[in-house]
Amino acid sequence: MAEPRTPEKLLAAKPPVFHHNSHSPNASLQLPSPIITRRTRTASTSARALENPVVTGIVKSFSRTKGHGFITPHAGGEDVFCHVSDIEGEYVPMPGDEVKYRLCAIPPKYEKHQAVHVQISNLTPEVHHKWEEPFFGGSSPAK
Repeated sequence: MAEPRTPEKLLAAKPPVFHHNSHSPNASLQLPSPIITRRTRTASTSARALENPVVTGIVKSFSRTKGHGFITPHAGGEDVFCHVSDIEGEYVPMPGDEVKYRLCAIPPKYEKHQAVHVQISNLTPEVHHKWEEPFFGGSSPAK
């Protein structure tokens, strides 16, 4: 008979391990674990993020179906994770778009950062899709 699944046992379980597809061009990019969304972020973490200066960068990749992407900061350094819930504005970001955002430290150690309050400041020439437009997968540039 299976052992009962108590809350204590669930909390003690190891978090899932994500294995990146070696064929992906973004295989070196790592997702934060757990992923902190606007909805799950604490009020104090959000307040600290608002105290940070606005910085700029270029969208490296963004997947509408996966709900996240990465931004390459203009100042250099590691690419910054961006969750779909932190995108402000009516257009889905595309690689090459220039964005402005604030950095928010990711718990539990607060060593890494993610982009929050992301706004597209300069669109690439490609056709951009709005969030409310239906998405059918396939060859859409906003994936």
